[in-house]
Amino acid sequence: MSTALLMIAAVMLDKLLGEPRRAHPLVAFGRVVHGIERRMHADTRWAGVLAWSVAVLPSVLLLWVLQQAMPIWASRLIAVLTLYFTLGLRSLGEHAQPVATALQSGELDAARGAVGRMVSRDTAALNTHQVAAAATESVLENGNDAVFGALFWFALLGAPGALLYRLANTLDAMWGYRTPRYERFGWAAARIDDVLNYVPARLTAFTYALCGNFNRALRCWREQAPQWDSPNAGPVMAAGAGALDVRLGGAAPYHGVWEERPALGEGDPPSAESISRALRLLRNGVIVWLTVALLWGFAIHGGLHA
Repeated sequence: MSTALLMIAAVMLDKLLGEPRRAHPLVAFGRVVHGIERRMHADTRWAGVLAWSVAVLPSVLLLWVLQQAMPIWASRLIAVLTLYFTLGLRSLGEHAQPVATALQSGELDAARGAVGRMVSRDTAALNTHQVAAAATESVLENGNDAVFGALFWFALLGAPGALLYRLANTLDAMWGYRTPRYERFGWAAARIDDVLNYVPARLTAFTYALCGNFNRALRCWREQAPQWDSPNAGPVMAAGAGALDVRLGGAAPYHGVWEERPALGEGDPPSAESISRALRLLRNGVIVWLTVALLWGFAIHGGLHA
C-alpha cells in the first residue's frame, strides 16, 4: 500500500506546487543532453544508442543505489520527490486553461500565442476551432506522456522506473525526429520511448474511455488509431477524442506546410469547452488510477496478513 500512498503524495505535491519555476531537474538534464549530443553525435544508430545510454542510465542507476543505501523514510521521501518532478498534471492545466479562457473571450491572437507554448505546429494561421483542437490534442497526448506514463512506471519499478521513463520521454522530444540530423542518431530515443509507452498509452486510452463516452471512445480507438503515425499517440488521442464527443485531427501547419492528418473522434467541433473537458477527463482519470492503486494495495496488504 505504500506505493499508492507515495503516488498520492506526489500528485498532491504537484497540485500544491506545480512545476518548479527555477532549477527544474529536467531543464538541467536538457543542458546535459545538448552537451552529450555535441560530443557524441554521428550519423549512425549505434552512436544514438550509446548517447542515449550515457544520458539516461547513470542517473537511473545512481538513484537506485542511493535508495538502497538510505533509511526507508529517506528512500520514500526521494521516491515522492522523484515522481513529483516527473509529473506535469498541474502544468498541463496552467498551459491549456489560458487557451480556453482566451477563446471564450474572443481573443484569438492571445489564444494562438498561448497554444504556441503547448504545440510544435505553426499557430499564426490557426482559426478558433484549430486552436481549440491543438490544445485539446496536447492535453490528451501529454496526459499520457506527463502523467499516466510516469505513474505506471513508478507503480511498476518505483522511483528509478519513473525517472527512466521521464528521461527517455524527454530524449524522444529532443532527438526523436525524422530529419537528416536525427534520422539515425535519434532512432534509439524514438524506439525506446515507443516501447516504454506501449502499455501506459493503452491504459491511458482505456482510462479516457472509462471517464467519458465509453463505447464511442473504444470505437474511435479501434477504427482511427491504426491510421495515426505514432503507435502510442494514436490510441490515446483517438480514445480521448471519442470519450469527449469531439472531432480532432485533420489538417495542421508544420514549418509553413499544411499536413493532412487522420481524423480523431466524433461529435462536435473543438472549442474552448473541449479544452476544459479534456482537463477534467485527465484529472478524473488520475483519481481512478490512484483509487485502483489504493484498492490494490489494500488487497495485497490484506492477503499478506490473512
